[in-house]
Amino acid sequence: MSSQIPVKEIDPNTDGPSDNNKKKPETVELYASRKKIYVRAVTGLFQRIRFFSLMALMGMYFLFVWVTFDGQPLIHFDLPAREFHLFGGTFYPQDFFLLAAMLIICAFGLFFITTLFGRVWCGYTCPQTVWTFIFMWVEERIEGSRNKRIKLDKAPNSPDKVIRKSAKHIAWLLIALATGLTFVGYFYPIRDLLADLATLDANGWAYFWVGFFTLATYMNAGWMREQVCLYMCPYARFQSVMFDRNTRVVSYDPNRGEPRGSRKKSADREELGLGDCIDCGLCVQVCPTGIDIRDGLQYECIGCALCIDACDSVMDKMEYPRGLIRYTTENELEGRTSKLLRPRTFGYGALLMLMIGAVVVTIVTRVPVDLDVIRDRGSMFNYNGRGWVENTYTLKINNLSEVSREYRIEVDGIESARLLRGNDPISVDASGHRSVPVVVEVDPEDLEDINTGITFRIEALDTIDVSDETDSQFIGPRPR
Repeated sequence: MSSQIPVKEIDPNTDGPSDNNKKKPETVELYASRKKIYVRAVTGLFQRIRFFSLMALMGMYFLFVWVTFDGQPLIHFDLPAREFHLFGGTFYPQDFFLLAAMLIICAFGLFFITTLFGRVWCGYTCPQTVWTFIFMWVEERIEGSRNKRIKLDKAPNSPDKVIRKSAKHIAWLLIALATGLTFVGYFYPIRDLLADLATLDANGWAYFWVGFFTLATYMNAGWMREQVCLYMCPYARFQSVMFDRNTRVVSYDPNRGEPRGSRKKSADREELGLGDCIDCGLCVQVCPTGIDIRDGLQYECIGCALCIDACDSVMDKMEYPRGLIRYTTENELEGRTSKLLRPRTFGYGALLMLMIGAVVVTIVTRVPVDLDVIRDRGSMFNYNGRGWVENTYTLKINNLSEVSREYRIEVDGIESARLLRGNDPISVDASGHRSVPVVVEVDPEDLEDINTGITFRIEALDTIDVSDETDSQFIGPRPR
């Protein structure tokens, strides 16, 4: 559905609309339907860089789900058990702050890179870009080059067209299915998932999520493509906030390229009064978002540098210097000096290093046992047969390691405090939890107030490096 707004002609000799009724008013499309972009294949330095980055990312995505470490998947988000296994470590909901910190690190890392090199994340590592380039590669292998694809789409239906189109969509669906299975495999062990799906033993949610991510991948990378980058991704909208005149982005050099015009290789461009741009249009044909980089910096540009490779190939054929389109800054285009390090990059860099350091220290010093103490609120305190004051507590012990362990409990903070119940070693299974009731007695002569601080300490019997302590309160009678 489209809506049109009439636009009146403006007379250049007056300040208002022209009264010339002979000219028809122009129209502006507010809601234009998508025009399919036929991307032309190109080779070059940046395309090779993208190929290796794509292979590395896809390899990690599809292989890590199969790798195990000490009997556990290398990466496994076990939601029912509330356990998250990452590269040999096990994390629990109480470690959620680490996830928040990692997300903050990713955000500051993205900001830091953007201030330096623009949208290189989008051009080389964004999942939407990675899968889109894979789908485009499949499309080219099945339907042919850019011109062949255009002719094929315009041609009437024929057996060859139906076969090629069907083969392309089947290949896309197979890639999308592998993507969906792999994604769900990080939450549902992949070997069990495939066996349960094949035997129809998997629960309904497994089928739903596999289908959901299969369809999402197929639609996003096969049909929507640049529409995701232009309209769905928020990064395209707020990236300009992080750009400045020193940000290195893909840019066309108008000082060197203009005025543009076609010419023979042997022609003297100075005599013709032309710049280096021969107006071949290759930079537009290879752009996955369909923009003309010669129009200046645009939010649609994802920094993929395909236009650089295309332009460099033309410059080589014309025997002109490379770099008419290149990674450069606004200052350099204007003949000024660019600064790599500036207050903004220092700020993002400092915050990034601070967050990384804090997370690393937290993980390195993380003790694989967690002790939580809950005082019995059913009674304030009791006197035992010796006349000493007793308090009852429940100790919740979380074994955060991958091995079963035995622990001993100690109490400190009050000189005469000792455990009446809970002295025996406490065994907790690997990645298990256990609640243990304990009773602490204290000589009332050692109590200086109604509430007195007390500390519970837990230690593993097999190593001194695994211990934790938690503070609580011991309640007694008011001192005389």
